[in-house]
Amino acid sequence: MSNPKKIAIVDDNSFLINAIKEKLSFFEDVVFKYAANNGKEMLQKLEQDKNLDIILMDIEMPIMNGIDATLEIKQRYPQIKIIMLTVFDNDENIFNAIKAGADGYLLKDVDPNSLYQGIQETLSGGAAMTPSIAMKTLKLLRNPFQSEENTNETEEIKLSAREIDVLEQLSKGLSYTIIAENLFLSPSTVRKHIENIYSKLQVHSKLEAIQKAKKII
Repeated sequence: MSNPKKIAIVDDNSFLINAIKEKLSFFEDVVFKYAANNGKEMLQKLEQDKNLDIILMDIEMPIMNGIDATLEIKQRYPQIKIIMLTVFDNDENIFNAIKAGADGYLLKDVDPNSLYQGIQETLSGGAAMTPSIAMKTLKLLRNPFQSEENTNETEEIKLSAREIDVLEQLSKGLSYTIIAENLFLSPSTVRKHIENIYSKLQVHSKLEAIQKAKKII
């Protein structure tokens, strides 16, 4: 088995952990290493064994939720990719997860092939994003929510026309390969665009830095 993908799962529901493990069992190059019931337990396990490629992370958990855990893990182990795997696709969760440094966002009812593809894309430098999440992201960028403190904050997210094209194609459930053909790009360029979209959304969370940079410029 060449280059096995070493994976851990964080979820407070053991039934769902087993369901995800079963989905992953179809793929010979995926190695399940361990599971944790919450973010704090995951951090403890990482101290014992950080030899992981990817973590599939739930959001709503007791003791330490997935967003706080993602933030902490990304600070300590930036080389480990994290895909949020959740039943929730509400706007706030999407942005909080991305801002915390998540590398992808999939729903728990994802089929085995789409889960595996999402893992592969994320490990290749792309970002796993289901059509419904891509659609929500588009909607949020077109109709930004207003902050009481800073009504202009969402204007900081500037996607290029090409990035919006990619997001629209992604929202229709098309694969990177099909998107590349439709837009006359290479799959690696599509992957880079999606990576840039995530990066820009993460930059959006650092409003203070953006405001300071504006003053300097």
